Amino acid sequence: MPITEKTIVCPGGMPAFVAVPKAPEKAPVIVLLHERYGLVEHTRDLARRHAREGYVCIAGDYFHEHPDQDALHAGETSCDMTDPEALVRMEDALAALADVPQADMTRIAAMGVCQTGRFPMLLAAHRPLKAALCWYGAAQDREWQENARYPVALEKIIPQVSCPVLGMFGEKDHIISVDHVRKLRGVLEASGKSYYIEIFGGAPHGWLNDTMPGRYRRAQAEAGWAAQSAFLAKAFSEEGFGADVQQTFKASISRDYDFSTHVRHE
Repeated sequence: MPITEKTIVCPGGMPAFVAVPKAPEKAPVIVLLHERYGLVEHTRDLARRHAREGYVCIAGDYFHEHPDQDALHAGETSCDMTDPEALVRMEDALAALADVPQADMTRIAAMGVCQTGRFPMLLAAHRPLKAALCWYGAAQDREWQENARYPVALEKIIPQVSCPVLGMFGEKDHIISVDHVRKLRGVLEASGKSYYIEIFGGAPHGWLNDTMPGRYRRAQAEAGWAAQSAFLAKAFSEEGFGADVQQTFKASISRDYDFSTHVRHE
């Protein structure tokens, strides 16, 4: 599908990249959050991909206030965004879509990746969403702690989540173990939430990112994106996920799985 794209400034001053289908019809909205590297080309590519599939996608530059953007983009430094900051900036992103006539603000999903993986569920705990999409984030030990960065632990946020949750994980992730994913699944189940979680065999951390050859796993990335596309189509449909709780867990795990042997790939 042909698309248009532009860079805007949201209320509050956050720059954002917006990709929109070239069609007059109203389209569902994707709020896209980037990895730890800030708003880089990979995230823009994901926004374009969403738009080609028929969605209005806004990718905010959530770390735009970091003083060294070059180092941030290169992964040489980091930016620790708090839950309250993330919530304000996601709402700013949504407010910016008031000027996009194709944006159907009654059908919204959010997608977080790695460091921002928890934030779709955070947003869904504060406003109605159709889907929260979490890619290899929102599961490691820090997500369950309470501190200045995360004032409310994830297990207290999840019961308030207003929508089904998608979780995409890699078996060879060096940050998030299979047990971490099972913990996330357990909290979702205890909270009566619909979810689709999949652990992809042989995939390390960051396996969706095709700008990092050491991490990217094409087969798993395409399969994961297809699973997400199906999830979104259902979530945005008139029937949605229905009244019943729907839970799916799929995993491909080596018989000799050993989290301690997993390493970081670039």
